[in-house]
Order: sequence, then C-alpha cells, then structure tokens
Amino acid sequence: MQLYHCRDSRSLRPLWALEEAGLSYELEKMPFPPRYCVEGYLDINPLGTVPALRVGDTVMTESAAMCQLIGELAEDASLRLTPAEPDYPLYLNWLHRSDATLTFPLTLVLRYSRFEAEDRRSPQVAEDYRLWFLKRAQSVERALENAQHLCGGRFTMADIAVGYALYLADRLGVSADFEPRTRDYLARLTARPAFLRAAELQSDMALVV
Repeated sequence: MQLYHCRDSRSLRPLWALEEAGLSYELEKMPFPPRYCVEGYLDINPLGTVPALRVGDTVMTESAAMCQLIGELAEDASLRLTPAEPDYPLYLNWLHRSDATLTFPLTLVLRYSRFEAEDRRSPQVAEDYRLWFLKRAQSVERALENAQHLCGGRFTMADIAVGYALYLADRLGVSADFEPRTRDYLARLTARPAFLRAAELQSDMALVV
C-alpha cells in the first residue's frame, strides 16, 4: 500500500489507521494542495484530493473507506466489527458519519476563515458551519454517555474516523465548545501510541491547518 498524505488533512485518518493496524505501507509526503504543488498527482488521483491510497492496481480516495479496508486487513480483529456483531450497522454508520456529517462542515469553516483570499472570506459562513458541526457532534457526546468508545465496546476504526473530525475541530479552535465527554474522548484518542507515531511521521511537513 502507498499513502499520499498532506499534514493534518483527511489523510491523517488512514495514516493513523495503518499505524494502529501495523500494516506495511509507503508514505508519500506532499505539500498542500497537491493538485497544484505536486507534478503528476492528478494522474494518480484525478480528483486532486487527499488522501489517495494505492492498493494494488486500485487507488482509493475516501478516507473513511480506507479505514474500513485497513481494519479488514489488520491482523488485530478487534479493530473492526463484523456483520455477526450487533453493533455492526452502528460501526458502518459512524464510519460514514465521520466524513459526511462531521468533517464536511469543518471544511467550510476552514475554507471561509483561512483558505479563501481575504476579500472572499466570510466570518458569518464560518460561524454558521462551526455551529452546525457542534450540533452534530452532540451525537458523539450521547454515544459516550455509558461507553469509552463509539461501538462494539472497544476501540475500532470508527473511533479513528470520528476522532480525526474531532482533531480537525481542535486544530480550528472549535474544541473549546466541546462537551465534557467529547473533550475527554479526543484526549484519550490522541494519546494513543499509534496516533503519536502518525503525528511524528508528519512532523517535518508544512502545516495545512
């Protein structure tokens, strides 16, 4: 496997997942945005987005799907849930919610507070989507009411997928408004040895966020 990565972007999800799973991979470190900064990247991923994960002859572009695949390939079966487990539908739902519901509004906060040219920035749009994210993040707080993890009674790829969204929120200064269980959950996740290894692997890269 070959992972194309920009620091603190969605590609941190599969990087962290690969470190948790202990799988062999090559890491291609890139400046952001790679579609402009890396010659030939559009030939690898015509979307121009990160991450891209080459698995054999296939290139994957969706970070939550990468986490699901890495979980299925991991020798440690505890990192995934199977259809035989009651929480399997919940596991899949968290994997998809992590990006479609939780990360999406944060990308708009990032765009309209930092990435757009000064005359195109919109504090109102950024604030609206910050509040949108926090409303949806309440689902994490509820899930942790009587549990340490999101599903299956253990740490899984769902925690990585959702944990990245919370980490991005923290990088954007949104975590100041996290509820207590969510704040503690993020602290536990980012203290994991595999997360710390992933963070170290990107420490020499230019910041995206």
